Amino acid sequence: MQDRDGAQTLLRDARKRFPFIERIVGDGGYQGPKMAALVKKTGAWTLQIVKRSDLGGFVVLPKRWIVERTLAWISRNRRLCRDYERHARKVVAFVRLAMIRIMLRRATATPST
Repeated sequence: MQDRDGAQTLLRDARKRFPFIERIVGDGGYQGPKMAALVKKTGAWTLQIVKRSDLGGFVVLPKRWIVERTLAWISRNRRLCRDYERHARKVVAFVRLAMIRIMLRRATATPST
């Protein structure tokens, strides 16, 4: 299934869980009238399309960089560096534990001088 085809279910569930979201950022695969109508139907948010071809050359995309950096931090945990788990619930639990570990380290870190 393509991402665009699964967007309706995802957006409907996201609206229930995260009513505070105002903007969705997507790549060129999410542009078009069907996707715009779907976004309008599922919630009061705006869809921002970021096209790589508009940027010219290598440019760091700030929102994408946040996601990639976070995934790199999570994959530093031995259990999450490979797909060991059979059930999605376990993966979610280990990702949550990895993020708790990262946040605790930051909260308890001594400021450098």
